[in-house]
Amino acid sequence: MAPGACARHLTGVDLVVLSGLQGSGKSTFFGARFAASHAHVSQDRFPNARDKAGRRRSLVEAAARAGRSAVVDDTNLSRERRGELVALSRELGIRPVLYWFPPDVRGSIARNARREGRARVPDVAIFAARKRLVPPDASEGFAAVFEVVPTPEGGFLVVPRPDLAGGGSERLRA
Repeated sequence: MAPGACARHLTGVDLVVLSGLQGSGKSTFFGARFAASHAHVSQDRFPNARDKAGRRRSLVEAAARAGRSAVVDDTNLSRERRGELVALSRELGIRPVLYWFPPDVRGSIARNARREGRARVPDVAIFAARKRLVPPDASEGFAAVFEVVPTPEGGFLVVPRPDLAGGGSERLRA
């Protein structure tokens, strides 16, 4: 990387982390909100990778080097997993932003039932994920946190959650 290249892409480049159950609407939200402007990083796109974490990291790094924001579109159920992504964003000099999809098991199962092929997961996977899901906390270090709830019309209600942001007073952009 050329001298100054990292500083050039520090401003305006985000690592967006989506967190929620399977079927919560994360990928649909990505398509509606970020597909035109952000790199899409999802384990669903590399199911046979031996080192999924390494692959995820390399895709985020490539986007950051190109001055492009990235979205990690996975369940990201634990604080540990989200913390790894916050640490990566800080290492790369980009802003970590969380979009949290509060658990709605009934809604997730209904949306999952409309999926086809490999995109559909067994209902038991949603129940198991719900047991492992840990809500976000300000201590995780995200610069901005937004709560996302799918609406009956097929859209999304997005609400800023400054009480969950612990990454400083950086600009907020939804």
